[in-house]
Amino acid sequence: MGYLYFVKFEEAEEKFIQGWGQLGASWGINRTMSQINALLLISTQPLSTDDIMAKLNISRGNANMNVRELISWGVVRKSFKPGDRKEYFYSVKDMWEIARLVSKERKRRELEPLLTMLQEVRDVEGSSEQVKEFKRVTRDVEKVAKKADSMLDLIGKLDGNRFFKWLMKK
Repeated sequence: MGYLYFVKFEEAEEKFIQGWGQLGASWGINRTMSQINALLLISTQPLSTDDIMAKLNISRGNANMNVRELISWGVVRKSFKPGDRKEYFYSVKDMWEIARLVSKERKRRELEPLLTMLQEVRDVEGSSEQVKEFKRVTRDVEKVAKKADSMLDLIGKLDGNRFFKWLMKK
């Protein structure tokens, strides 16, 4: 029989923050931005910039820039405490809502510009082998990009329960 090993909260918290940061980085999202999101996800109270700086050992500029970016993605919100001039921040806690917001933002920032660029280069002139190959490759990229666009639209429209029920049937 194995032994139960309990992890201290501080160790688990640090592993979660680092792991979420690594996951974000592997998805092309700034590691510090992901770590701030992780910290706010597990926090029971909104945190100030000073709290975030102290916990993650980052500069004020780094904290401010990444918090603002998280706000622009819609996954972090701002709040105030009566009698306190500081801004406080908290994360959306619903993981399905976070997935929807992130997919919407990734679509807007990455997929839509790609589709626009592909439309701009679609009608290239010429009939050389190089031009034919260019057209073939860009057409294939456009097909995949449009499928991804449709999938992100679907994710944005479904609620979490319906999506996971649909996913489990496949």
